[in-house]
Amino acid sequence: MWKTLKAYWKTFNRPATHISLGVLTLGGFIAGIIFWGGFNTALEFTNTEEFCISCHEMKANPYEELIPTIHYTNRSGVRATCSDCHVPHDWTYKIARKMEASKEVWGWIFGTIDTREKFLDKRRMLAEREWRRLKANDSLECRNCHNFEYMDFTQQSPRAREMHSTLLASGENTCIDCHKGIAHNLPDMRGVESGFHGDLSEVYAPGSTAVARFLLTEE
Repeated sequence: MWKTLKAYWKTFNRPATHISLGVLTLGGFIAGIIFWGGFNTALEFTNTEEFCISCHEMKANPYEELIPTIHYTNRSGVRATCSDCHVPHDWTYKIARKMEASKEVWGWIFGTIDTREKFLDKRRMLAEREWRRLKANDSLECRNCHNFEYMDFTQQSPRAREMHSTLLASGENTCIDCHKGIAHNLPDMRGVESGFHGDLSEVYAPGSTAVARFLLTEE
């Protein structure tokens, strides 16, 4: 028994002495495929809506606010899930976002927003953090679905047509500058630049989701 264990240890400790290079290469290749497949499977699982709302604070707050919006249910039946808006599709940016989001685990462990009251208290801070991220990446997650090149301005409201054909076309504004509160209720917006031309303070009220509806339906 001891001799057998000793032989196994020698093979494990110095595999090149006992196993051919071809076998080692093949074994490493297979192990790499298994690891890579497992890693990507786990990564994609963390992108599912089921994973996102498995935490009480996510299901009871942001998810409940998403349900009444056009990004959840609409005439075409195409809906956005959490990762569509909060995780880049490109693999490199996706990994960077996952690393950034890993800090949120600590918030879950220590109950940073485990009640509705805590969530409401931090809503402005949480919203502003996402607005800054989307502003910095030129609304990358929005553009994964919405392509300016294929917008039919004749199907848009006059105000939306004006904004898209000028501010968006020139690069002066990006999607998130105007389209805040389209999937979750707005925080107290006092002091926040709307991104619109003209006075739209009436649709930028605390807790409102009227911004997207106003732009898309105004005649």
